[in-house]
Amino acid sequence: MITRHFDEEMELLKQKILRMGAMVENQISSSIKALIERDSELAKKVIENDHLVNALDVEIDEDALRLLALHQPAAGDLRLITTAMKISTELERMSDLAENISERVTELNEELQIKPYIDIPKMAEWSQKMVAESLDAFVRRDSGLGRKVCADDDFIDDLNKQIFRELLSFMIEDPRFISTAIRISFISKYLERIADHATNIAELAVYLVEGKIIRHTDKIW
Repeated sequence: MITRHFDEEMELLKQKILRMGAMVENQISSSIKALIERDSELAKKVIENDHLVNALDVEIDEDALRLLALHQPAAGDLRLITTAMKISTELERMSDLAENISERVTELNEELQIKPYIDIPKMAEWSQKMVAESLDAFVRRDSGLGRKVCADDDFIDDLNKQIFRELLSFMIEDPRFISTAIRISFISKYLERIADHATNIAELAVYLVEGKIIRHTDKIW
């Protein structure tokens, strides 16, 4: 009976991680939608909803600590619980970045748009894909998928550099666009950091499955 109850609580913990992940993905997509559609009300809603993600982060930590205290889990389960706690922290930071994007959106909506957004939505879509796949790697215990997410981060880094170079040329050609370009470059950087957090989750998924720490190493494969 005790074992069954523990297994149910472990499954609930994983489900809460997935729910938090879905909330964060929605925060990211809504912030970018607010940017593209110049929708300040949607941006404000993203900012307001950040506290819901924070509350779930606290709840996951409390559940994990209770499992550790009451059940004294063995090595495999212990690794899963501690990994879940770290993943919730990574997700909470992503939500903070979506909030930051929305703050820049409300500022950009007061200014003239330089050009249609092309690379930023592409970057956001790729980042969200990395978030979803990193969580899949965790839940399905798929270290191969986790390693793929880690490799995908290079694309985001390259796109961030490309966007910055383009914005720099706009600022040089017309100083009136400096303020706008800087804010867009911030959004690009926020998305790059979201991808970094997704990579961290993917690295945690690899650790969960293989017991190998690949963080801060070149040994993805």
